[in-house]
Amino acid sequence: AVTGARFVLAALRLAGAAPLSPGSCAFEDSACGYEWDYAHLPWALHGEGHYISVDTSYEGEKAVLFSPDLYSEEWSCIRLIYQIATASETSSDPARLNLYLRQEGESFDQLLWSAKEPSDSWLIASLDLTNSTKKYKIVLEGEMGQDKSASIAVFEIKITPGYCIECDFEENHLCGFVNRWNPNVNWFVGGGNIRNSQSILPKDHTLNSELGHYMYVDSVYVKHFQEVAQLISPKTTAPMSGCLSFYYQLKQESSIVFTLYLRDTSGFYEEIWKTDSALTADWALAEVDFSAPYPMEVVFEVAFNSAKGGYVALDDISFSPVYCSNQTGIPFNPAEAGCNFEEDLCNFYQDHKDGPGWSRVKVKRNVYRTGDHTTGFGYYLLANTKFTSQPGYIGRLYGPTLPGNLQFCLRFYYALYGFFKMSGTLAVYIFEENHVVQEKIWSVLDSPKGVWTQAEISFKKPMPCKVVFVSWCKSFWDCGLVALDDISLSLGSCQAADLLPPSPGECTFEKDECVFTQKKRGRGSWHRRRGPTPTSYTGPKGDHTTGVGYYMYIEASDMVYGQRAYLISRSLRGTSGKQCLTFFYHMYGAGTGLLSVYLKKEGDDEEIPLWRRTGEQSISWLRALIEYESDKNYQIIFEAIRGVSIRSDTAIDDILFQAGPCLEVEEIQFSSGYPDSLNEIEY
Repeated sequence: AVTGARFVLAALRLAGAAPLSPGSCAFEDSACGYEWDYAHLPWALHGEGHYISVDTSYEGEKAVLFSPDLYSEEWSCIRLIYQIATASETSSDPARLNLYLRQEGESFDQLLWSAKEPSDSWLIASLDLTNSTKKYKIVLEGEMGQDKSASIAVFEIKITPGYCIECDFEENHLCGFVNRWNPNVNWFVGGGNIRNSQSILPKDHTLNSELGHYMYVDSVYVKHFQEVAQLISPKTTAPMSGCLSFYYQLKQESSIVFTLYLRDTSGFYEEIWKTDSALTADWALAEVDFSAPYPMEVVFEVAFNSAKGGYVALDDISFSPVYCSNQTGIPFNPAEAGCNFEEDLCNFYQDHKDGPGWSRVKVKRNVYRTGDHTTGFGYYLLANTKFTSQPGYIGRLYGPTLPGNLQFCLRFYYALYGFFKMSGTLAVYIFEENHVVQEKIWSVLDSPKGVWTQAEISFKKPMPCKVVFVSWCKSFWDCGLVALDDISLSLGSCQAADLLPPSPGECTFEKDECVFTQKKRGRGSWHRRRGPTPTSYTGPKGDHTTGVGYYMYIEASDMVYGQRAYLISRSLRGTSGKQCLTFFYHMYGAGTGLLSVYLKKEGDDEEIPLWRRTGEQSISWLRALIEYESDKNYQIIFEAIRGVSIRSDTAIDDILFQAGPCLEVEEIQFSSGYPDSLNEIEY
């Protein structure tokens, strides 16, 4: 056993004597229907200490534990009490505990939460589970990492209906609420018949008795002017909006400020409520409209000015998905502020007095001019401001009005052609409607010529505003083309979005090869690369994800004619019903060979061909869609065959597996070389 790690569990029992709900377990005398995956390390049940654990005394990478089938027709909260103990403080590959959701009909598990911080006592994680009609399982995965001596223990899993942000403070885990420690003033648990403070209340709110519990903060230890105590809620893990309510009592001798803030993952505070009364003799109800479209914490903050300040008590925090103020306002849908320009301009428009600076264009598949970013053969916007009626060669594109006081992340793709100096040729402005102010929030500095490059910008404005894309030429003689595509807007900062777990079944090759492996690695295999490939007139100039990221490709110079390279997925879970596989491929070069996709079902020898392309296809990244089904576990195989010459670098990127049929249909599953009308541009 691991001697460096001692698991200490104070008298902590989430459940008490109440019967446990399905999926909940205290690991006292059984694992409550949880089973472990025998292909991996075993979990050990310690009935006397009420926990289940795995450690490095066995050789192996990970241990997997999965729940029985569960249903949650209403919003629920998973609370997990766990501890990671390691002998060494820092490790490049530490032990970690992951929690996944395995939904019926999905080939991939969705990562909800992951932790790697070692601690010398138990910790609590709270995860919101949105209501769903599908059956699901909870999957716990303990990864041992490279630590010489590590162990991971799970003391309790509890699934309760309701929101993780709600709490009555009757149980000693306090629903995952934590006090931010301060040397002088702190939030404490009051009640439970413990006379532990000068300004204790006779009764709590939940049970209305001296046995009930509540949280309180008292000024008696205040040493300095403006001492602050903070009680911080668990972070929301699913988008929610509605009414947050709580009960409080406030007794003040001198000024106390009791404030409620929202804090996002980048540490930005937003005040949403403040007390205005000096005294509440009894428990008072506070209600506040609350919107957390991205992960947030709620911070209850009390500021004192002197030791004779008084006290604040808090109890029964609850949440309802309906706004308190009965405002049935339709929440803003960020999808309405994006566009891929396949059908029209969506909600974007141009000012007529500027003249037509931006046109919607489409380029047929060809080997000279790049097509759009969405599919490689669809529509994008092109600004050719050399011929606008407006002096100054400017083209403006206005987006729809966005509500004020929300944090946004704007992402879009741009490509530039034919400029000597690139800087400033495309810029993004925020236009505040009430006082006609334009603020530049981004402009291009330099980018690879003719490559679709992703830009991302976070912004937040107090008033409603619009995003304006401006293409600009310094002179008639230095005036190239600016292309724009796939504009999207999401709530929350771009940094906060990057911290979210990746969507299951998606592989962009930015960090690694995801679920894919190779039969043999060597010169004649698939390589992960960024930037252009070494041979001219073949291969991509940049990846599809961002333009400056990674893709997988075969290097034809290292292979002989007809040599094959295989990229093989790990075994994926079979499901009933159709699945859709989307990916982008790049087949540019006069000597290009074949790219094929196969489905291999477990237990079958044969590989079923799903899709194939032969010969040079386009200078662009093209989108492929494949619909398939397999009720057995299966693997997906990408096979590239080197063509007749070294101009045969074939690449793939941005693979996405989705449950359900493909929403669009690709006309041809098996095709050879490119069409004749290679270089026509359609306006």
